[in-house]
Amino acid sequence: MNEPDAIMTRIGKGIELSQRGERDAARDIFSQVWDEIGPSGDALHRCALAHWMADVQDDVHEELVWDLRALEAADSVTDERAQQAGVTGSVRGFYPSLHLNLGETYRKLGDHYRARDHLERGRAAAGALGDDGYGQMVKGGLDRLADRLQIT
Repeated sequence: MNEPDAIMTRIGKGIELSQRGERDAARDIFSQVWDEIGPSGDALHRCALAHWMADVQDDVHEELVWDLRALEAADSVTDERAQQAGVTGSVRGFYPSLHLNLGETYRKLGDHYRARDHLERGRAAAGALGDDGYGQMVKGGLDRLADRLQIT
């Protein structure tokens, strides 16, 4: 059995705070961890942190910066590394959510061309999702984004 990943544990605490609506506290934890790992740290840590850090931003431009960091980091995460951290399934399952978030952020910025591009990329990657609650949530999010962009 692998030792618990201390960085992922701290990111998890930030996620819990975020999900409880404690955005400032979550942002503080994520900022502290980012200061430690930085832009060249472990790709899984960077991906997870950036994915959630984007959600607690008050400025949509900052949200975009973090969403882009998450996507960039995901490209360097291996399935083996993800499994070491307890992730079930393939890293391919990260992409639908990452593209959903980018599509929504670009939509908020009024860049519907890029929003549509990420919607299409998210939909193309959705086959990697299971038919579980998480998969249904992300697929539903993609459908809602398509509705907001008036795409069928």
